[in-house]
This record gives sequence, C-alpha cells and structure tokens, in this order.
Amino acid sequence: MADLAALVLTYNEEGNIKECLESINWIEEIVVIDSYSSDNTIAIAKDYTDRVYQRKFYDFASQRNFALDKIEATWVLVVDADERVTLELKDEILNLLTSPQADAYKIPRKNYFLGSWIKYCGWYPDYTLRLFKAQENRYSGLVHEGVKIKGKVDKVNNAFIHYTYRNLNHYLSKINHYTSLDAEKKYKAGKKKGLAYIILRPMVEFIKKFILKKGFLLGMPGLIVSVLSSYYQFLKYIKLWELNQFKSGREE
Repeated sequence: MADLAALVLTYNEEGNIKECLESINWIEEIVVIDSYSSDNTIAIAKDYTDRVYQRKFYDFASQRNFALDKIEATWVLVVDADERVTLELKDEILNLLTSPQADAYKIPRKNYFLGSWIKYCGWYPDYTLRLFKAQENRYSGLVHEGVKIKGKVDKVNNAFIHYTYRNLNHYLSKINHYTSLDAEKKYKAGKKKGLAYIILRPMVEFIKKFILKKGFLLGMPGLIVSVLSSYYQFLKYIKLWELNQFKSGREE
C-alpha cells in the first residue's frame, strides 16, 4: 500500500461523512479534524478511524495545518466530507505514487448541484491541489486557502465526485459567509470599488458563466448557477462598500 494518509475536515456532516470515508477506506491512515459537531459526525467517523480530533474552527488553513502536523505518512490526500473518491481515481493515485513524477497533484472535481453535474459555468474540471507531501507543505490564506508547493505540480485525470450544495438555501448561506470573508479581505487590503464597478461586475460575471462558459447548455441549473454567481459578486462588493463607509469611520 502507498505511503499515504487522508485528511478530512468535518462539522455536522452526518449526512456526508459515511459515504466519504467509505470511498477512502483503502487508505490506512485517515485523520479527521472535527470542529465540535453537535450531530453524529464523530461517532460515524470513529467507525472508520481512531485518528479523530476536535479543534475549534478559526479558518480552513489553520485547521488543515493542524491536521498535517498529525500525519505520519509521506503523502496526504485532502478530501472534503462532501466529496467521494471514485475507484478510477483511487487506482490512478495508487499507480502514480508507485513512482511519483511530481511533488504534488491537482485533482479535477465533478460538482453536482440541483441534481445535475454542473459541467459548464466554469465548474468543471475545477482542478484543486489535494495530493502532496504532508511534511513539506502548509496552507495559507483566509479565503480560498491554498498550499504553496516546493517542487513540480502535475494533474491527474480522474475526478472527485463533489456534492457541493444540498439545496438553494445551503448555497445561499455559503454565499453569505464567503462574501463576508472576501469583503473583509479586500477591505484589509485597502480595496475600494465605485458605483459603476458594482453595477458592471455582476453583469460581466453572468455573461461569463451563462454565455462564455456555456451555462445555457445546462438549462435551468445553468441559469441558476450563473445568476447566483452574479449575485455573489454584487454581494461581495456591496459588503466591501459597507465596510469602507461605516467601519472606516468608526476606526478614525
């Protein structure tokens, strides 16, 4: 078996975690970091691994770095609770780790939403860096955290299955959370945007997702994703405007 560990973060994932861990039960070292779930996530996870730890959530980067410090294997596969590793991806990973030609690998994702694989709208192949040497690399960044790899990065062919959002309410709650983080990051960097930008940026985003990225080929799911992507941009920049209008005044 490959010198490989799996890293999984959880918080109230009882509806996902069993299928996730089933898909990686071929990995001997599975490390789960839980942010004090109030459901059955912990109990389910302990059926698959005794390496389950609880830690207060501050941000994804520090949470994953906490997990990396506990990993003993040379390589780590980072898997989200709402993702599944297919048999084809498993076989590809095991094969490439017999003689690695890179120091890290990006893995594509098939994102499912509203009962459909969102093949367009820029949602596929959605490469994300998830396979790398655990002892040599660490995460950084508050929003859209990433790993700065020391060495060559390559890509694999087979994809994760990603059940990205349970429903529209779940998507909207995520949008609200991430736009707040994005706006705060831009505010701290001194960014400001005027009225014209706030009007035009969402329009450009819709055209990009629905027309240029072929969202129209998906019918209603493509329209919904394109509109919500546009709304994300609008919400992010009005939150930035709000911070500049009111928070700056309080700090003076």
